[in-house]
Amino acid sequence: MKEKVDLIIVNANVYTVNDAFSKAQAFAVHDGKFLAVGAIDEIREKYTSDQLIDADGRTITPGLIDAHCHFYGLGLNQQLVNLVGTTSFEEVLDKVKEFHVANPKKFLRGRGWDQNDWEIKEFPTKTELDSLFPDIPVALERVDGHAYLVNQKALDMAGIDWSTKVEGGEIEKKWKDGFSGITGILIDNPMALIDSIMPLPTLDDKIKALKDAERICLNHGLTTVNDAGIDRNTIELIDSLQQIGELSIRVYAMVSNNKEDVDHFIYKGPIKTDRLNVRSVKVYGDGALGSRGAALKEPYSDLPGHFGAMVTPVEEIENLANRLAISEYQMNTHAIGDSANIAVLRTYKKVLDGQKDRRWKIEHAQILTEGDFDYFESGIIPSVQPTHATSDMYWAENRLGERIKGAYAYKTLLNKAGLVALGTDFPVEDVSPFLTFYAAVSRKDTSGFPKEGFQVEEALSREETLKGMTIWAAYSNLEEDEKGSIEPGKFADFVIYDKDMMTVPLEEISTIRAEQTFVNGVVR
Repeated sequence: MKEKVDLIIVNANVYTVNDAFSKAQAFAVHDGKFLAVGAIDEIREKYTSDQLIDADGRTITPGLIDAHCHFYGLGLNQQLVNLVGTTSFEEVLDKVKEFHVANPKKFLRGRGWDQNDWEIKEFPTKTELDSLFPDIPVALERVDGHAYLVNQKALDMAGIDWSTKVEGGEIEKKWKDGFSGITGILIDNPMALIDSIMPLPTLDDKIKALKDAERICLNHGLTTVNDAGIDRNTIELIDSLQQIGELSIRVYAMVSNNKEDVDHFIYKGPIKTDRLNVRSVKVYGDGALGSRGAALKEPYSDLPGHFGAMVTPVEEIENLANRLAISEYQMNTHAIGDSANIAVLRTYKKVLDGQKDRRWKIEHAQILTEGDFDYFESGIIPSVQPTHATSDMYWAENRLGERIKGAYAYKTLLNKAGLVALGTDFPVEDVSPFLTFYAAVSRKDTSGFPKEGFQVEEALSREETLKGMTIWAAYSNLEEDEKGSIEPGKFADFVIYDKDMMTVPLEEISTIRAEQTFVNGVVR
């Protein structure tokens, strides 16, 4: 007598991503988990189901995991002016004006501009915003989330003037090209002064943001997202929506590094349900390279005398690391510049001395000096975003000079650490995990540039990339026993694709679509 199960998939090209990286043709799902995986005859002889899907040879992988993103932020961004892809400041202004006409607001916000994509690759000033919006505060966030352009109304409301000083960032001032004074550009920590005057999203705004983000992610084959820094209220809202069945995506939530929330979660201990994992704290070491906020050992090649800055002082990083080291929580620290990376790596090594399997992460691990890579041999996990390499390659060498050789070095990091957890950092980059896959293996942008690939020796193989987006990402979350591969006993999270990313020509990888995404064996 055959065993009745909830779902059977047959005639599939299944990459199980198990230890042997073996393939299968079929599997059975029951009670939200994989029950059996194997050949078509084996599954059909033993199991029966009212729901049988003939995959018609299509490719299936485990549900994809984005190891570093801003899930809630993506949802909130759907309610702002979308400035991603703008090719000039004039286009930014046009989009802001159009949005305001269609969506009149008391505080006008946008995100996504990048001066490196413009013909004039310099930060804009607030002059035009002051003229267009003299009475409405405006805050336009750079694509990386590490800089604002704000108008005078916003500066006045936030109490920012010539005498304002904030450590860990910059309030830009300029005395040339007909401009004298505060430009409206705020980098890293001074941005918090603007945040403090922004209207808070309503509960309905928050719920809509989470549901919008889930819809976008599931459409791209993402079944787990690592949200890199959210507060207690948002984490508890995610939990409540998951518990009542209003949110199906799984979330690994990194607690934002504010004292009240960190104290709460350390005291409470890790929170683990089938869909929510709260056991890490997200710390900002330094800023971003694109806004010259990344902390470097030597000055920027294109701005002599400027080293960037630590957003969180090293002493504070060390104090928090000591607290977390005696808790069950991971420490996941944003580190871009080589100075920030070595400061964090040394701290990790010191406080974790004698401890095993803590799986603390360096988020980005973007620029390292030769010799500093060796720290990753001690169990520290590099969590990297391959599309950053292909987005930044047009201007990164100008910032770094010869140091570019130690930047975006994903293969070197893999060789040292034994694994890499892969993500997108959306909405800094596009949500699509297929752009991540393409960038990792080709080291090119979607136009095919550069022809031979950017520092192509740092490319990952297709197998390594798929592991980085599934089982290695799960491992980095201490969840490898429940997800990340198609094996009996694990959650039945999987994706059916229109193409096989492991065999299609390289240039087709970025065009792959997730045709169906399943969470707990249910299509979403």
